[in-house]
Amino acid sequence: MNRTQVLNLILALTSSATLVFFLLFIFYCKKAAKSEQKDVEKTEQKQEEVVEADELVTFQDGEDLTICDILDAPGEVIGKSNYGTLYKALLQSSNSVKLLRFLRPVCTAKVQDFGEVVRLLGCIRHHNLVPLLGFYAGPRGEKLLIHPFYWRGNLAQFVRESNPDSHKWPIIYKISVGIAEGLDHLHTGFERPIIHGNLKSKNVLLGHHYRPFISDFSLHLLLNPTAGHEMLEVSASEGYKAPELIKMRDANEKTDIYSLGVILLEFLTGKEPINQNPTTPDEDFSLPDFMRNAVLEHRIHDLFHPDLLLNSSVGDGEIPVTKERILKFFKLAMACCAPSPSLRPNSKQVLSKLEEIGN
Repeated sequence: MNRTQVLNLILALTSSATLVFFLLFIFYCKKAAKSEQKDVEKTEQKQEEVVEADELVTFQDGEDLTICDILDAPGEVIGKSNYGTLYKALLQSSNSVKLLRFLRPVCTAKVQDFGEVVRLLGCIRHHNLVPLLGFYAGPRGEKLLIHPFYWRGNLAQFVRESNPDSHKWPIIYKISVGIAEGLDHLHTGFERPIIHGNLKSKNVLLGHHYRPFISDFSLHLLLNPTAGHEMLEVSASEGYKAPELIKMRDANEKTDIYSLGVILLEFLTGKEPINQNPTTPDEDFSLPDFMRNAVLEHRIHDLFHPDLLLNSSVGDGEIPVTKERILKFFKLAMACCAPSPSLRPNSKQVLSKLEEIGN
């Protein structure tokens, strides 16, 4: 075999080896890609199973909760909505009463969106916010939020059920400041503002000495768009929806402030802010019906309960009531309910104004 033939043979063998190596390399890459894809799919499936499995996740002050204790607890229905049911439940092992919120599976958001929101809500702690103690995800898609139970009920009951304390200025002022502080913590206490989205007097619970606790904040993030829209429609019919708010996903700090303003006006009137025409708000004035009429007709005295001035006696360290304070309180509420979001104060400004009223 001459030199030329030897070189040709070497070149042929080298080309064949290169081709084989190249084919093996392609095969290995495809195999690795499939393996990686399977690992990703397994990871995603595992994450879903963490949320979907029969599991209880607990947070601060809820470490003693157990699945059996929660599911076996005798409960009393204390509230219903299109998206869930509220239960007052007695946990046998700890002999404690808790508030259980059951969310209907058909109304909840996608699994992958749930875990992040629940972890966020479970970390929020403030002396004027209802804490999330635990979260249970059932095998059939049911979701259960566990909160403390507050024996004094909600603010709507307090204002409208002829409780004489609801006409005492020091108590009204104290609750108002507490609500504003809780809302301010949501809006400014984190890297990004946490929007309540459904602030109303029914979602303010009262503890000892009438300390207010804001509940249901960011609950709309756990709901699907259909259920969120139904929540918004209810808010509109009850008089708490800001006029510019069309979809729940567009809720922001200023729409929360509007709802706060309506609550402040509830304190003064003792009346329910039902809006008979929630879908056709006045272009120049966006308050619920009875409030709108009273203001437009300059009947400001109709906007506060006469007992506010009659119950003028106060204890040590309490703030006495005056017509001037009531008028400033009314003007603050009206500023919060301004038709234009840009004219509404932010939470810090509300707190500053309340402090000024109290001095």
